[in-house]
Amino acid sequence: MRPFELIAPTTVDEALATPGTFLAGGTTLVDLMKLDVLTPQRVLDINDLPLRGIDTGDGLRIGALERMSDIAAHPGTYPVISRALLLSASQQLRNMASIGGNVLQRTRCTYFRDVSSPCNRREPGSGCPALTGANRMHAVLGTSDSCAATHPSDVAVALVALDAEVRLVGPDGSRTVRLADLYRLPGDTPEIENDLRPGELLTEIVVPRLDWASNSTYVKVRDRQSYEFALCSAAVALDVRDSRIVDARVAVGGVATVPWRLTAVEAALRGRPATLATFSDAAAGAADGARPLSANGFKTSLLERTVVRALLELTEGDRA
Repeated sequence: MRPFELIAPTTVDEALATPGTFLAGGTTLVDLMKLDVLTPQRVLDINDLPLRGIDTGDGLRIGALERMSDIAAHPGTYPVISRALLLSASQQLRNMASIGGNVLQRTRCTYFRDVSSPCNRREPGSGCPALTGANRMHAVLGTSDSCAATHPSDVAVALVALDAEVRLVGPDGSRTVRLADLYRLPGDTPEIENDLRPGELLTEIVVPRLDWASNSTYVKVRDRQSYEFALCSAAVALDVRDSRIVDARVAVGGVATVPWRLTAVEAALRGRPATLATFSDAAAGAADGARPLSANGFKTSLLERTVVRALLELTEGDRA
């Protein structure tokens, strides 16, 4: 790790007026600094800022510095969010990691984290070894000829499924953006991972009120049951009445360069009976547009099966 200056602002205005890299839980930034992937000269410890709190008055409002474990345990948190958080990392990391940092975390691609390897995200124009190298964990959706790294966050998948928004505050004022719109596909500029403006700080996550999201879940398929990133995951919420699907929300992770909303699958579920046949038909299009690499072609069929599994979990007592 290289030398850096550490500053601890106590107000948002002070943090915005001080150029530097924001530090919350540190579970991503410190790792990348140790690896020399990131080498900031100034780090702003923002843990004293008033960016905490969980409000369930109308929907769900979460301060960006709230810890993952506290959000998961809160009685007003939608099940899909709680489950996504509980299946993330280890208990120790969940006690430290902030929700704001989690949704903005950098990819876990091994080439990105290895400064001896080329990586277009870390060094634009240097190449992407994953396209022809070790790519079993990489994305099949939203990729480009420049990058195929997956987005690592579990809870971001759940939040995108629920149409969550983020509040951003910067030198030019505040704005609210759909979380799904904040993320950018790699295209020809994989080093630009989101639409955060220079100096902007994520202060709050807002999940619109959705009463039937109480019937929701998060399924995560991984190589081992603890402390492992997803090969594929599915965040699903269903409104089922009289064994018929009125509405649905579906997003997936572990298979795409950003949290991936499956609006076509949602449309295929609406108005149909809650049966295995319906789920299988709807999930058949989940991997449309996929571009498998040499070692991750299994993810296309795994994606379909993971979506079906999540749907089955939610409708065990409702299926006709």
